[in-house]
Amino acid sequence: MSIGNSPNSPEEDRSSAGPDRPSVGRTLQQARIGAGLTVEEVSTATRVRIPIVHAIEQDDFTRCGGDVYARGHIRTLARAVSLDPRPLIERYDADRGGRPAPTVAAPLFEAERIRSEPRRPNWTAAMVAAIVVVVGFVGFTFLSGGGRHEAGPVATDTAKADKPGPASSTIHPRAPQPKPAPSESAIAGLPKDKVTIKVTAKDGQSWLSAKDANGKLLQDGLLRQGESKTFTDKKRIDLVVGNAGAVQLYVNGKEVKKVGNEGSVERLSYTPGDPQAG
Repeated sequence: MSIGNSPNSPEEDRSSAGPDRPSVGRTLQQARIGAGLTVEEVSTATRVRIPIVHAIEQDDFTRCGGDVYARGHIRTLARAVSLDPRPLIERYDADRGGRPAPTVAAPLFEAERIRSEPRRPNWTAAMVAAIVVVVGFVGFTFLSGGGRHEAGPVATDTAKADKPGPASSTIHPRAPQPKPAPSESAIAGLPKDKVTIKVTAKDGQSWLSAKDANGKLLQDGLLRQGESKTFTDKKRIDLVVGNAGAVQLYVNGKEVKKVGNEGSVERLSYTPGDPQAG
């Protein structure tokens, strides 16, 4: 029995992409290797389980639980290795025939919007409005009559009010005071027998892992742009910093000028006597 032209398997379709257009999984794997990250480190940073990370890098998305979860995993892994997730998601959808168009919900409610129920007259609001009008008219008549009899004193008081007051009563807006820059006294206030580290994702997000001298995990995950973390230990703080060029680092109150390059992974360790030169 001869076998005719059978459709290619998903693995054969992915292998036919060619070197000019690597698959989604291959692109994520190359970016991870280029960033110097292991699968375990990416799994820890993104909270995507290690078997799923391995499967996605092999273009096996069956373990994701559906297209929605697969797109979410692709987006998370791409950001962890400093990739733009949009082209990868578009390629994922294109390989599967495209994403289904969203359903337009507006026409479904058009008839309900047109056939609104007639409102019943609000007699309570009408009575309140009538009372307000009557009270306002009586008050206006009373004030108008009183104003004609007391026109003289009112004019006198107005003239007094128009006289300029003493110069000292003039209120000048206070100019905003500039924030003081960090001084040497602030650095001197840090404890000498401990190591204090402050990490800030200044120019972009970074992946950060921090442990104390006993190996206790103090931080493990993404540090979004603008976020800061501070760590203190009596002996030592060990750091693993991803995308080190985007990080601002202070050790014992002194800034470390060069942590690393953009996209690089740096492993650092500091003690209470560090750094020798900030």
